[in-house]
Amino acid sequence: MILEALGSALLGVALAWVAMHRLSHRLPARPLVFCTGVAGALFGDFVTHSALGPGTGLLSLLGAAIVSAASLSLLLRPAGRLRRRSATA
Repeated sequence: MILEALGSALLGVALAWVAMHRLSHRLPARPLVFCTGVAGALFGDFVTHSALGPGTGLLSLLGAAIVSAASLSLLLRPAGRLRRRSATA
């Protein structure tokens, strides 16, 4: 269980690093991105491990990757400026 948690935390760091490398112009501060990646991976590992039970290490890591990627995607800002019209126009 401890190795599974460490593996999911490292997976979260790796996903956050990839996100920062590719989408740094659309993400907030670096510490927030790394904390979100790790927290999402640990939460995903916890939920998957609780749902499937012990002995499913690879599936737990898959769940960790999915939740970490989903939580990192919530941090993304729009690529360009939003063009909003007023309600009267």
